[in-house]
Amino acid sequence: MLRIKFSRKGKKNQPFFRIIVLEKSKDPFGDFLEDLGYLNPLTKKTSLKVDRIKHWISQGAQPTGSVHNLLIKEGVIKADKVKVTKIHKKKTEQQKTKKEKQEKPKNEEKEKEKDPVIKEEKKQDKEELQDKS
Repeated sequence: MLRIKFSRKGKKNQPFFRIIVLEKSKDPFGDFLEDLGYLNPLTKKTSLKVDRIKHWISQGAQPTGSVHNLLIKEGVIKADKVKVTKIHKKKTEQQKTKKEKQEKPKNEEKEKEKDPVIKEEKKQDKEELQDKS
């Protein structure tokens, strides 16, 4: 599957991004099929090859979320913007541990609630056995 992605270039603390077409699984720093333009986030300057972008989209290439939003902003395509977030592994692990910590006290409370009920049922069973005998 083809993707239209950003490829980061430039010096340290002076980034600019090329917009390229390549296979989804390939590294954006390696070989690519075609260069479709660039974005300089420091000067807010963009240069896009609109006709080539439309050609690749018609061929089935899908833009990533950030590129999709840029294309909408520049008026190349008409659609709704996509919410783009990157979830880090550390944050997801922290969220899981928080959930587990919150669930443990709830489970313990449920067990405590169950224990008195079980004890009462056992007492009733014992009383019934004694009444029968």
